[in-house]
Amino acid sequence: MSDALKHECGIAFIRLLKPLEYYKEKYGTAFYGVNKMYLMMEKQHNRGQDGAGFASIKLDTNPGQRYISRVRSIAQQPIQDIFAQINDRINKELTEHPEYANDVALQKQHIPYIGELLLGHVRYGTFGKNSVESVHPFLRQNNWMHRNLIMAGNFNMTNVKELFQNLIELGQHPKEYTDTITIMEKIGHFLDDAVSKIYKDLKKEGYNKQEASPLIAERLKVAKILRRAAKNWDGGYAMAGLIGHGDAFVLRDPAGIRPTYYYQDDEVVVVASERPVIQTVFNVDFDDVKELEPGHAIITKKSGQVSIKKILNPLEKKSCSFERIYFSRGSDAEIYQERKELGKLLMPKVLEAIDNDTENSVFSYIPNTAETSFFGMIESVEAHLNQKKTKAILSGGGKLSKTRVIEILSERTRIEKIAIKDVKLRTFITEDSSRNDLVAHVYDVTYGVIKPNDNLVIIDDSIVRGTTLKMSIIKMMDRLNPKKIVVVSSAPQIRYPDCYGIDMANLESLVAFRAALELLKDDNKYHIVEEVYKKCIAQTQLEDKNVKNFVKEIYELFTDDQISDKIAELLSDDSINAEVKIIFQPVKNLHKACPDHLGDWYFTGNYPTVGGNRVVNRAFINFYEGNKERAY
Repeated sequence: MSDALKHECGIAFIRLLKPLEYYKEKYGTAFYGVNKMYLMMEKQHNRGQDGAGFASIKLDTNPGQRYISRVRSIAQQPIQDIFAQINDRINKELTEHPEYANDVALQKQHIPYIGELLLGHVRYGTFGKNSVESVHPFLRQNNWMHRNLIMAGNFNMTNVKELFQNLIELGQHPKEYTDTITIMEKIGHFLDDAVSKIYKDLKKEGYNKQEASPLIAERLKVAKILRRAAKNWDGGYAMAGLIGHGDAFVLRDPAGIRPTYYYQDDEVVVVASERPVIQTVFNVDFDDVKELEPGHAIITKKSGQVSIKKILNPLEKKSCSFERIYFSRGSDAEIYQERKELGKLLMPKVLEAIDNDTENSVFSYIPNTAETSFFGMIESVEAHLNQKKTKAILSGGGKLSKTRVIEILSERTRIEKIAIKDVKLRTFITEDSSRNDLVAHVYDVTYGVIKPNDNLVIIDDSIVRGTTLKMSIIKMMDRLNPKKIVVVSSAPQIRYPDCYGIDMANLESLVAFRAALELLKDDNKYHIVEEVYKKCIAQTQLEDKNVKNFVKEIYELFTDDQISDKIAELLSDDSINAEVKIIFQPVKNLHKACPDHLGDWYFTGNYPTVGGNRVVNRAFINFYEGNKERAY
């Protein structure tokens, strides 16, 4: 993606089902779980750059022994920083106490971070904060083991204000206004309530407090706690929790917006935000890794019992298609094929844009995530060329000369590496004119491969704000003096803000929205903007279930091609000599390529939860009033 776009977040959960001595004997170390957690977090590095955290719980410790460990970081390389701290602490203990080296019981007793339950998290902050206090996992502490709660998640809630108010009505005084704290305190409230009720029952049965403790762990019904806590949640989420005595859960939202995958055998239970992470780290097959169903939780009891429980009634599944286009690792077998298909499906529009002149066209891509779609696009170009060659040879009726046949067969797709990102370059100056000059040089260009009469086709995975295209990529490509620059987006036009975890919180930053506004001005219909504003205002007091997305009316007067052409106009200026054409993926093709992942609200405005319509209307109100606050 040429535009920088942040995303929250990646989770990694490991529950070791055997005693630590087992892993020492089989794998040579009692730190097996810690090592695997490091790999799982690094393999999800793509999901988080500004913070990471790790927490662990030891089972069956004696009173007075530390059984919860946590470390968080916002260093430049936060995952490496976390595990450097863990490694330093482990090495310090082993150096000072050589007797720990071959005694797993002593290691568990005295060395932090080693444990049977491990939770990792990588993040891009989307709630406007980047301090270590905002980094997951979060910890809710209590002297009762059963009331300690560690939480981490990949989620955003659309109704944080309502949930926050619910806590106040329950008599709580939350220490911070964030969705993570709010969710943790909500679960914590019902956890406390459940523990208290079980203890009262045990007391009636004649047990004292010390005798009651292990029985509370046995009788605690995690699924019931989650059902009570999640009753009014609205958002996309995959959240993990560890309870101090050893129970754990990972819960997915009812629409399946955020991805959650798990694997289980007789040694481990593993959950992650991406399938190939589990495949690679635990060396298991594609079919061994399962997708957690929407509205369900995978729950591990202290005893090691594992179950999948329905917590909330599933909605129509609308898993985030942006995961497939951009965020998730392309090494996933399904995602790889989907991205190739996205590239293939664009070719009819690309061929139309270049008048089928493949001989005088060079094809390339914006680096990294667009590469797989590029492969798919090139396969379609090759298929087109093969048809062209076959037709030319057959039309000769067997009378073509050898030279002419060789000439026909020699035509190849012209593929070049045009854009090379200079990863060392940092736009450290914030003053606009100076910064813009630096941004223009973020990408290097490959000279000498474009002829004056050539078309240059560049595929990107998505175009969000268009800033990097305008300030850098199009200007850079124009230096090569092509006749036409065709920028191809494997994703549809991004028209609406996201409210479930992607950092697209306002409308005015979206180039498709700006293009629609310009078209309204061109047609003397800008009054529609005020009409939409009034409709949005009129709905602010309605319940979410009754709110409609009126922002759709901004786009309804125009075709996709009209908006694409206006975007091309906005992203080029008088300094550009080449003709600029922008092509977007049609939504129907997105669904064809990703048939099991139909979440498309940022393209269509069809939000999968009732809170989405309220958020998009609030984003429009903020735009109209010049308010820079987030819409959720």
